[in-house]
Amino acid sequence: MKNSTDPIILSLPAMSVPTEERSASYSDAPLQRYPRWAPRFWHGMDFITWMRLLVRNRFNIAPVRISMVTTVTLASLLNSFSSVFERVLFSHRIRKVKLAEPPLFVLGHWRSGTTLLHELLMLDPRHTCPNTYQCMAPHHFLWTEWFLPPMIRWMIPSKRPMDAMSAGWDRPQEDEFALVNLGVPSPYLAWAFPNHGPVADEYLDLRTLPAEERETWKRTWREFVQRLALLGNRRIVLKSPTHTARVRTILEVFPDAKFIHIVRDPLVLFPSTVRLWKSLSEVQGFQHLRDDAGWIERHVLDTFVRMYECFEQDRDLVPPDRLIDVRYEDLIADPVGQMREIYKKLNLDDFSQVESEIMRYAMNSRDYQTNKYSLPPEVADRVRGRWAPYFQRYGYNGHGVESASA
Repeated sequence: MKNSTDPIILSLPAMSVPTEERSASYSDAPLQRYPRWAPRFWHGMDFITWMRLLVRNRFNIAPVRISMVTTVTLASLLNSFSSVFERVLFSHRIRKVKLAEPPLFVLGHWRSGTTLLHELLMLDPRHTCPNTYQCMAPHHFLWTEWFLPPMIRWMIPSKRPMDAMSAGWDRPQEDEFALVNLGVPSPYLAWAFPNHGPVADEYLDLRTLPAEERETWKRTWREFVQRLALLGNRRIVLKSPTHTARVRTILEVFPDAKFIHIVRDPLVLFPSTVRLWKSLSEVQGFQHLRDDAGWIERHVLDTFVRMYECFEQDRDLVPPDRLIDVRYEDLIADPVGQMREIYKKLNLDDFSQVESEIMRYAMNSRDYQTNKYSLPPEVADRVRGRWAPYFQRYGYNGHGVESASA
């Protein structure tokens, strides 16, 4: 029998493409190299949004990050200038566009497998989604995407810093980053000045926002989605973990939306998400993350609770034929079978047209490796206690070992 003082060892099956981080323990592992000159999330802001971010954080910038500040400032001026042309050229068409299909949303906590699911859905040519360039240049991608990404392809590393997953301007991306660059507050802004702690937590679920701010969020987001439709009016697949807490607002904007909700062993989600937030704070931040920045672990625990309280309250608003739950462990074990079930439950066109692509993807991703985290018993107990409803509802036993048959 395992002694209660032993650390919890978490063994994870990992696919070679959207794999989890190659970390041997709960403590931080070395990140993938991310050059100082590589683009950061904030390079997509316009000048006013960028200045507001600096003023709000009292220009509390580490000297070594001055070069980042300089390049973001220059980029923000170009973004402001370029956005004028986009409004002149496309504002009328954006207002008139009608989506060909209701959007499809991938929901789930950070590190639950949402990226894997997003990648699988994008193997279907009948789907489209925002890519990294569109989310990094939301002010002007309609007229700059045809020429600018090839010119700056060298600037973006081929791997993400936190998990060695493929990166690139054309890779599927979270629309939350587009909202940040469009000036909408987001919890993601904490990564810019991580030593100041969490920010804009009210924008996780949008529920307590004043009516005017909530309508601004909805209008900005809807317009971004409409602009995506101008480039290819197919079913748009949107993936941002933050949307998990926003189902009722999503339905106000897109009443016929469909949802895929993916879950994963919470004793894996916790250390993996902590690593994600710490790595992005270090790579994206204008400050060096202090060793005593204990707010991240507390924030991960608290945000999970709030996210799933909102989701469980809202899921009954969605008709049963427009929402499906998927376990990450099952998706890894049988991606073709799980995707077939998703297509059937949500009535997503003919699965046979994409089955061979998903099968090929699965065959090319059979390079399974074992990733391990070591959670101290007191941390594992804290996760079990705070996240108990999730353990119970989605059938996780709390022993810290993922199993496709669990």
